[in-house]
Amino acid sequence: MKWFIIIFMFLTSLAHASAEKKAEVMIVGTFHMANPNKDLHNVNAQDVLTEDAQRQLNTISEQLSKFNPTKVMVEWPKQITSERYESYLKGELPESRNEVVQLGFRLAKDNQLQHVIGIDSDGSFPYQQLKKWAEANNKTSILDATDEMGKYITSKIETMQNTKHLSEILSFTSSPDYAAFGQSYYSKMLLIGKDKEQPGAKLVSEWASRNYRICAKLLQNLADGERAIVFYGSGHLYYLRRCVIDTPGVSLVEASDYLGRSEF
Repeated sequence: MKWFIIIFMFLTSLAHASAEKKAEVMIVGTFHMANPNKDLHNVNAQDVLTEDAQRQLNTISEQLSKFNPTKVMVEWPKQITSERYESYLKGELPESRNEVVQLGFRLAKDNQLQHVIGIDSDGSFPYQQLKKWAEANNKTSILDATDEMGKYITSKIETMQNTKHLSEILSFTSSPDYAAFGQSYYSKMLLIGKDKEQPGAKLVSEWASRNYRICAKLLQNLADGERAIVFYGSGHLYYLRRCVIDTPGVSLVEASDYLGRSEF
């Protein structure tokens, strides 16, 4: 009877531990590979449909597959993602340079996943109001500084394309240092405003709100013990990393552990 109780307690303990196994999330910060030019600062991406680029993208998928992902999440709305991934699996999706297809769909297919989850969320970005206030209140030097930061980072990525493997670039745009740099860009905007007029705070809060809605969808599509890889524009990196880190029962996995390290 004593041994039965011990064995029962041991099995109960294992079941409890299994139920509480942390989910693991890797955030891969990306740049826009299809050159949509919709951001304030845009990378002039080289053609990812060339044979060399396709080989590099296959290598990235092989590297990330070692994480054994059970879910892939991407920067598209849910319905569009589902429809286009279904077409992709059937070989019916038109040729696309978009990073969702080149990274997210490729990885999901390579790991025989039947679904890719779109977790994007719309949000406002009142930059023109911010700019107008800065111009009227002699604060354009702050916007000039953030503009230089944006130009610096896009130029660095463009230069890396000429000398580095795509895996190194993605490791760079997924790194904690990159996330911190990106957040400092927005923090500078908090200097734009005075008293009751706070256009900088409004822009930053709107940006944060959008990112928390994105992360909410991420978490709501994640179960205990699952391993998710999230492909998202690197401008969102800080908030998505922070949200995952701060959520009980979820562990953040660094992309560099699989893509190799790249110095900021």
